[in-house]
Amino acid sequence: MSSTSEFRNGLCIEWNNDIFQIVEFQHVKPGKGAAFVRTRMKSLTKGTTLEYNFNASEKITVARVETRNYQYLYPEDNGFVFMNTEDFEQITLQESLIEGGQFLKEGDMVQVQILAENETPLTASLPQHVTLEVTYTEQGLKGDTATNTLKPATVETGATVMVPLFVDANTLIKVDTRTGAYIERVKR
Repeated sequence: MSSTSEFRNGLCIEWNNDIFQIVEFQHVKPGKGAAFVRTRMKSLTKGTTLEYNFNASEKITVARVETRNYQYLYPEDNGFVFMNTEDFEQITLQESLIEGGQFLKEGDMVQVQILAENETPLTASLPQHVTLEVTYTEQGLKGDTATNTLKPATVETGATVMVPLFVDANTLIKVDTRTGAYIERVKR
């Protein structure tokens, strides 16, 4: 058992029959009343985010969560198969547990958070940016770069990304996996 005075960003706690990771916290001492800790937490099992105020002296249980590197191998009917790069053990994760899963391609490295007590995978996250090839998009007009107009483009994983008019098929682009937004063209 720990107390709320030990909160830090990234700390994983067991609370309300779930595992949460602290995204942001702030110790508050109002002029009247008792001190409290305002937190924003993300559920590692459901992916939802919530805000909660803990009493300053409240006891919490810290969860031991490890982050391990896994390589994406192939899709299956019941999820995606990943291999641990250290011991070659394979696990299958549901698509709902993978943040940015629509940008996942074979051979990509992901970080999987695992509850150490029972070796249960919680979430998997891709790198913040990935480079993908555009497989289909409508033809853009040459020199039409004056406006910030976007058009849909299908990338090699099958996901749709909104790109500027000058991006054509067979172009490499950098995509933000958290938002799905186009960042820039990448030279071959």
